[in-house]
Amino acid sequence: MEFIIDTVNLEDIKEAVEYMPIVGVTSNPSIVKKTSPKDFFQHMKEVRKIIGKERSLHIQVISKECDEIVKEAHRIIEEIDDQVYIKVPVSYEGVKAIKQLKAEGINVTATAVYDLMQAYMALAAGADYIAPYVNRIGNLGNDPMELINELSNRIVQDGYDCKILAASFKGVQQVRDAFNYGSQAITAPVEVLKQIFANPSIEKASFKLM
Repeated sequence: MEFIIDTVNLEDIKEAVEYMPIVGVTSNPSIVKKTSPKDFFQHMKEVRKIIGKERSLHIQVISKECDEIVKEAHRIIEEIDDQVYIKVPVSYEGVKAIKQLKAEGINVTATAVYDLMQAYMALAAGADYIAPYVNRIGNLGNDPMELINELSNRIVQDGYDCKILAASFKGVQQVRDAFNYGSQAITAPVEVLKQIFANPSIEKASFKLM
């Protein structure tokens, strides 16, 4: 079971790794835009410095064509380190890029997964992590937990060395359900994970013990 945080806010990362059993950090273009770092690569180096090499760092590409995705991945690895997981959206071009990157021995997280067949394509292409978007899948009227469960079964049945990294959460129940339906890892905003401890009963019990 892996708890990963979905943020590039340095103070949030420092606090999260100090207080919780966090094993990694994920980022995407919208999260980076919110933080607005002056120098993207310098900022991500700071993230790596905080979390260390023992935790995973997942950085998403912004390119859409295979050749550009691969080129961008090489730049990320050159600037940060070769342990970074390159987040590649599972599009037609993205799957081709995943195949090429894995052939080079580069870590890949297949992201923006909304459909089971998308996930199967990423799995067959060799992705290390596959990230279904839980809340967004639900907003489309589909069942994200069914997708996670079926993907988990396929990984076990066919013996793939791949983990489900469920993403896009609005609350703790979604996180809990993702784990219970077979996701080995989740990535969520720090504020969502803090909600785990916002239960009045927990606070009441804590005061009683004092």
